[in-house]
Amino acid sequence: MNGWCMTMKKHKWSVTEQASFLKRIGQLLARGYPIAEAIASIALHFPDNRKQELQECLLSLQKGIPFHRILQNLGFHPDLIGYVYFAEQHGSFAEALQEGSNLALLKDKDIKKLVKLLQYPMLLIMITAFLFVFVQKTLLPRFTELFSTLNLEANFFTKVVYAFQQYFPIILNIMLALLLTGAIYYYFHFRKLSVLKQRGLIVRLPIIGKILKLLFSHYFSIQLSFLLSGGISVSQSLTLFEQNKKQPFYSELGKQIKDKLIRGESLEAILASYPFFEKEFPTIIKHGQENGKLEQELLFFSKHCITVMEEMIERLLKIMQPILYLFIGFLVVSMYLAILLPMFHLLDGI
Repeated sequence: MNGWCMTMKKHKWSVTEQASFLKRIGQLLARGYPIAEAIASIALHFPDNRKQELQECLLSLQKGIPFHRILQNLGFHPDLIGYVYFAEQHGSFAEALQEGSNLALLKDKDIKKLVKLLQYPMLLIMITAFLFVFVQKTLLPRFTELFSTLNLEANFFTKVVYAFQQYFPIILNIMLALLLTGAIYYYFHFRKLSVLKQRGLIVRLPIIGKILKLLFSHYFSIQLSFLLSGGISVSQSLTLFEQNKKQPFYSELGKQIKDKLIRGESLEAILASYPFFEKEFPTIIKHGQENGKLEQELLFFSKHCITVMEEMIERLLKIMQPILYLFIGFLVVSMYLAILLPMFHLLDGI
């Protein structure tokens, strides 16, 4: 097994490969394929190195090794392994695999979209920075000296360039100081906190905290929905969360919620006490318990979280790009006019 794990590390699966693999398995399972036949069928479309790994998967399945442990040895993402782990408990294997892979593909698509969005502005910023250094170090001092001898007052755009030169290093130093402070805080305090307290602090961050809240709410609600749909009680579901040690956050969360339920607290009150869930989550739980359709309410809520998250990311991306272009454009125009306008003054004086 150790030799196999070493082989896996040489051929690491990308998140896209992982998600696509599980999605295709889920599709074949939905058509009635046994999981071994689904893997064997998918392996035909993979290169030789992947075929060898998938052959090892089939041998491990024959030995009775759970599928989620096989994926763990393949180096799959913990969230995807979590979907498989819970699917093995509630039996909705095909649906869970497709749901988990769709979420992973969505997250990967958003990351690629963000990288693509920033590539061109970053290139422009580098070119602008080069031009700025050239103008500020070479052209502008000469023109400034000439203008001062002729008693010409610096125009607005010249002041902008000099202000940027003056304040940008200060802003950069402040950012570096904040990063250093954050690193010190993480090393000496944050990493020593319990995983639940860590998540509670992270979700307080602007923008990223809201996105993480939606992700945490989605994952917990959809897994609980699948488990309840499979005939497993809330208490048993929480025990399964607790036993999933590969996801420490959800493991500790399941244990803590179960302990509070035993002490007589209601599920909606417990969830309302956690800052890393959406505020309407307890209301969804209460409504589902009252109408006897908790698993359906949770499934609908989980899909709602993903929709809201996707819309939020789309809005952020649409806002970021114009702001970057406006900043770059204003700086370039300022450099251009800082040189050009005084030249017009000189021409007028001739």
